[in-house]
Amino acid sequence: MPEREPVQPSLLSGFPAVPPPPSAPRPAPELPVARVSVESPLPQLDRPFDYLVTEELHDAARPGVRVKVRVAGQEHVGFILERRETSDAGVRLTPIAAVLSPLPVLTPEVAELASAVAERWAGALGDVLRFAVPPRAAKVEAQFARDLAAGEGQDEADDAAGEPRAGTRPSDPDPSHHVTDASVAAGWTELRHGAAFLRHLAAGGSPRAVLSAVHGFGPAAWPQLVAGAVAAARSSGRGALVVVPDRRDLARAHAALEAALPGERVVRLAAEDGPSTRSRGFLELLTGRAHVAVGTRGAAFAPVPSLGLVVCWDDGDDLHAEPRAPYFHTREVLLLRAEQTGCAVLIAGHTVSAESERLAATGWLQRIAAERSVLRRSLPRVTSTADSVESARDPLARIARLPHAAWQLARDALADGPVLVQVARAGYAPSLACTRCREPARCRQCAGPLAERAAGRERTVECRWCATPERDFTCRACGGHGLRRTAVGALRTAEELGRAFPGAVVVTSSGDAVKADVPDAPALVVATVGAEPVAPSGYAAAVLLDGDTLLRRESLRAPEEALRRWLNAAALVRAAGDGGRVVITAGESEAVAALVRWDPAGFAARELDLRRELGLPPAVRVAALTGAAPDVEAFLAAARPLLDIPGVRVAGPVEREPEGPGPHEQAAAVRALVFFPIASGATLTRGLRNVRMSLAARRETGPVQVRVDSPDVL
Repeated sequence: MPEREPVQPSLLSGFPAVPPPPSAPRPAPELPVARVSVESPLPQLDRPFDYLVTEELHDAARPGVRVKVRVAGQEHVGFILERRETSDAGVRLTPIAAVLSPLPVLTPEVAELASAVAERWAGALGDVLRFAVPPRAAKVEAQFARDLAAGEGQDEADDAAGEPRAGTRPSDPDPSHHVTDASVAAGWTELRHGAAFLRHLAAGGSPRAVLSAVHGFGPAAWPQLVAGAVAAARSSGRGALVVVPDRRDLARAHAALEAALPGERVVRLAAEDGPSTRSRGFLELLTGRAHVAVGTRGAAFAPVPSLGLVVCWDDGDDLHAEPRAPYFHTREVLLLRAEQTGCAVLIAGHTVSAESERLAATGWLQRIAAERSVLRRSLPRVTSTADSVESARDPLARIARLPHAAWQLARDALADGPVLVQVARAGYAPSLACTRCREPARCRQCAGPLAERAAGRERTVECRWCATPERDFTCRACGGHGLRRTAVGALRTAEELGRAFPGAVVVTSSGDAVKADVPDAPALVVATVGAEPVAPSGYAAAVLLDGDTLLRRESLRAPEEALRRWLNAAALVRAAGDGGRVVITAGESEAVAALVRWDPAGFAARELDLRRELGLPPAVRVAALTGAAPDVEAFLAAARPLLDIPGVRVAGPVEREPEGPGPHEQAAAVRALVFFPIASGATLTRGLRNVRMSLAARRETGPVQVRVDSPDVL
């Protein structure tokens, strides 16, 4: 057999050398399988994936750490949920690419809560974890580790010298230390069951209550009430979490908590504080250096150690509803957390939401409220311009925007201090209509609503959606060219009041110029709903304008929301004994009557009874399915077994009207509403989540948005 000629090196000079086959990664000696939740908006990836833990990552790849993994050829960030001995995937496992941080930022308690939230709102676990764990800040982590090491070294030195450690609380705190402090417990003793609630907290119990607060300023204001409850929980050695709607409430609650807990770190968690500040506060809670947190919506997932109390202030505020997937609500997240951990619950506000009233009616929440004698002594006198007495005095009160009674009250009260004027809308004239046919004026570019804006002395008309100026308006309905104001904003109101009260100081708080507080000096403070500043000694009076505008909103919750806004504003006014008065300009309604009587619980009970009769939330639960018509129909067909459950009913699908600018709003979309009993809630939401994942994996339909119990659906 002839010998094979050797290959000439010149023939291989143009090809790279073939590397030797890589050696297989060596698995970790113990629990080599990691279950990882991947951060991805794709529904088909909304499940844990098994990965191989290599020998090199054995010590670092602990449950709760943030890792980098590969899914379908792309790198994703995820969290290790658990380590296991074996995998049931049935395929060769891909190794974890890297451990991004050795710090276990996802605690088992928060991981369990995130999973429950994903099921409760038929959402993706990755979307929930995006809120639960802030983005990694490597520099903050490194600095925090150095500070932690330095602090531990100082603690050891203090122990050796026999000195107490700085910034720590007694190991066996005295329950009466904070509860009997008059500055901390102010206001609780005047509330029915209030003192008992604090005693129960201080003794290590877990009471659950809904609180109807009275004051919005002074030593018995709601921040002091919340601080008193937190101090009682801390006196039993447990942590506390407070969630508020916005940054103004956050600033007040944070200051009250720091005053009630001297020498203790109170962590503030808010997106507007920046990622570094939020990350450091998160790490302080995670490592047990802080036990009290206060923040806005996302703080509901804060890893507070030894959690003993969760507080939600003003749960009816729509800022508690997350506008991004999975569209959770702060109140419900805290209630889920209380069920899992067995901690105490306090749902507080000047009003009572229908959801809280339902829980109180079942006995799950205990009512805490002031006696009628305390209300009469503490509240301002409230008058409606629609009652028979005022109507007889001023027959034109129903059609005047500023009736004589309101004008007279503002004039008289200006001598005693600031006067609050609440209006429904910001801007100058946020709503315009055709003079001839009264049809709403629309933009010729995007069909958005036209508004009149003020810049100094100039007045311009432009679209509220796309900001296109309108210089030659033509009505699409009748061809008319004239415009009339159908709504007056805060700036226009301030301008009119400046002419009606010459020489008076006029302050505005609305839009991008919201003020947190105003001095006690005489002034007319014109504020939009929700943007009312606080006066240190309370307002001398308040005039609540545009009441009918709030009541006419196209929403199931319009009366409830209007009453909440009015009560929040009226709580900022001095007591009737100090001359405090409130005038509301609105027609006769249950909400106005509840304001005059200051009876938010009674109004909520009647509202809940009415919704039970009609089969509407919160007596039932609702899921909104939104998308292109064929996609929604396919979703409903796939969910047919769920829709056949007794008590489930479907409304729609029907076409949606555009809600704002942008190409996505111009595409044809339909919405179907699925109403289902509360008892079947877990089955329905779990099933809707599985249908969403299944359709996305098969890629047979387009995306369908699933929103469960969203307050703006109805």
